[in-house]
Amino acid sequence: MSVVVGYVATPEGAAALEAATEEARSRGVHLVVILSERGNRFGSDAPDVESAAEEVRTRLASSGVEHEVRLTGKGRDVAEEIIDAAQESGAELIVIGLRRRSPVGKLLLGSNAQRILLDAPCPVLAVKPSTA
Repeated sequence: MSVVVGYVATPEGAAALEAATEEARSRGVHLVVILSERGNRFGSDAPDVESAAEEVRTRLASSGVEHEVRLTGKGRDVAEEIIDAAQESGAELIVIGLRRRSPVGKLLLGSNAQRILLDAPCPVLAVKPSTA
């Protein structure tokens, strides 16, 4: 059993990682963190993804939660990777971070969050970063 979280080095990603860590701790399950190697999609490049992965490992080392950090395969869809990880690890929960979108952005569906919400094999917890 596990909790799976999609992580990007953004405030939304940090909120998702924090919530997922707490969920994994309270459930007593393994945490699976999925980071995208498709760095350009998030305004960064591959070395930054490696740095983010190392930062996540360091942060989680002191959490007391058993965890693994996976980088997505090149060319793989992030939503597909998260859903596959949830199925493979028997996830009890998927945690994703959400960002505020414009009305036009909301109209143009097809986001990773929407795919995960619709196709997930388990409940999905969507979190936003605190505004304080």
